[in-house]
This record gives sequence, C-alpha cells and structure tokens, in this order.
Amino acid sequence: MTSDNGRPQPPGPDDPVAPDQPAAEHVPADPFADAWTADKLLATTFPDPRWAVPELIPEGLSVVAGAPKAGKSWLAMNVGLAVAAGGHALGSIPCDPGPVLYLALEDNPRRLQRRIRQLLDGQPAPAGLTLATSCKPLPAGGDHDIATWLEHHRNARLVIIDVFAKVRGAATNANAYADDYSAAGRVKRLADHYGVAFVLIHHTRKMGAEDFLEQISGTNGIAGSADTIHVLQRGRGNADGVLHTTGRDVEETDRALRLDKATGNWTLLDGPALDHTLGATRATILRYVREHPGASPKEIAAGTGLDIQLTRKTCARMAESGHLVKITEGHYAALPPDPYTADTGDPP
Repeated sequence: MTSDNGRPQPPGPDDPVAPDQPAAEHVPADPFADAWTADKLLATTFPDPRWAVPELIPEGLSVVAGAPKAGKSWLAMNVGLAVAAGGHALGSIPCDPGPVLYLALEDNPRRLQRRIRQLLDGQPAPAGLTLATSCKPLPAGGDHDIATWLEHHRNARLVIIDVFAKVRGAATNANAYADDYSAAGRVKRLADHYGVAFVLIHHTRKMGAEDFLEQISGTNGIAGSADTIHVLQRGRGNADGVLHTTGRDVEETDRALRLDKATGNWTLLDGPALDHTLGATRATILRYVREHPGASPKEIAAGTGLDIQLTRKTCARMAESGHLVKITEGHYAALPPDPYTADTGDPP
C-alpha cells in the first residue's frame, strides 16, 4: 500500500499481512510491573517497625553472639521475661507486652525453672512466655512448627532460639557461606512474614578479632542475612560486659552492662561503655579530661588526686591506644562520647 507521494504506508487494522512479512514478536509481560517507582516509593507512608525492645531488638532477624558462659542465655531470658510481662529489659528499657516463644534447646525444665526464679527475684512469672526445650531442625519442619505457634499467637512480639546450631540443619552443599546464609534466611523469612522480632543465640569464635562482626562463629553468611547483630563480650569472672550492636534499623553502638550475680540479670549502665571497661586510673583520667578538655597531666593529677608520674605515663598510653587525643604537646582531650550511651541527650 502506497500514499499519494509513492512512499509505503504501514498496513491498517483491516489490511492483510503479506505472507513474507513476519508477524510481530510476542513480548513477555514486564516481570517488574509491580515494582516500586521512585516517586511512588517516596509518596508511600510505611508503619514504623515494631520493637520487641526499643532501640535494641526490632522486628526482623537479630543475632546475639557471645563466647560460652558469657551470659547470652541469661541476657536472652531477661529480655524474654520483660517482653512477655511488659516490663523493663536490661533493667531500664520499657517493653510493650506480648506473647514470647523461647526455644531453650540446651536446657531442661528444671534448669529453666531455677533460672527464671532467680531472674524474677520474687516477681510473678508472665503467662505470655512459652518455653520449649525441643524443636525439629528448621528444614525438617521446625520452621513450620514455629509458624503454627505464630498463627495461634497473632499478637506475638518475640521468638528466641537458643541456640541456633540446634535447629539450623545439616549443611547442604560445599559452599559454607551459602549454607549459613540459607539457614539464617529460613528464620528471616518467618520474621519478615509475621512482622515479629526473632533472636538467634549464637557463638563467637575462639580467636578474637578487631571487628566484632568477625567474631561471629561461621562465615559472614549469618551476619549478612541478619537485620541486627549483637555481640556480648565479657571477661571470665568479670561482672561487667559490653554489648556491641549494629544493624539496619539500629544505630551502631556499644552498651556497657553489669551482671548481678545474685539474680543473673544484666542491667544497662549509664555513660559510654569505655568508662566501664577501662581500669580505674584510666577511667578517672578519662572522666576528668571529658569535663576539662585540653587538660595537662599536671592539671589532671591535681584535680583527681592521682600521682603525677602515673598520670603522665597513663595519658601517653591512652593517647597511643586511642582513648585520648593529644591536641597540643602535653595537653589531652577525650573523643566525643557515643550519644546513644551518654548520660543525657536523645539520639539525633
């Protein structure tokens, strides 16, 4: 078909297609037709994440790792009791009440009874805390059993799995990272589907590392699949500990904790974690310099009562280790304290 000027025109809707003209190729449906566009994403209002423990354990997958006998299970039970009862986690963080499932897979009922009585210290036990000492591996139906419990408790706020190794299942291939990521991913899918906070209790490596994330046992697959990561560090026989935290919905910070040996409860300490982990002399110097930036060792010794020679040597060592900053020769300042662990002030 041609126009008046002799140029070919495309066929109309009723014109037959010439036999040698290929039919239009079938274009499959856009697989991302339901994906967000930037304008729609920014125009949408999403609900705030639900927190099992505000600013510490949000909905999604959290990992709490620590060395054997560091107090992970005591910390987890402290949190579980506080959430189930609507009490205060770590002695000071108020929690909204809601059902909690605690899979205590390395304990028996008698040991759990003793631990809970010690932690409650005379307070009534919350009916909202469900305790189980066995669970099938996740790939063998354990994830289905947890999902069924959540269906029966639609207002649940927290699920604790203590410990993850008991339910993760056997390795499925030679790629350790893929196995770790897949195993933790099973728990994350449950957490995301139900909008509930899940906590996996896990171990740290025997060998230390500068980055606390590198201390988590296994490959980076577990940390990579988690939304929030906590590493509890505590010297054997030391009542103080530090909880290192990072994640997608939490600020990266260090929190100083104190373990009450009489009750087994971990409590959050005021002030920067560094103040509670330094030796007495260093902590005294740090507190003074924080209040008197630019102080000299002579001024620090006069203001604290410390020996002048000890003060000079300690200030130099603290500057070498990064606990103090030498601003001029013989004058020191402290690094700004973490705003999330300072005595006063709200997060920016």
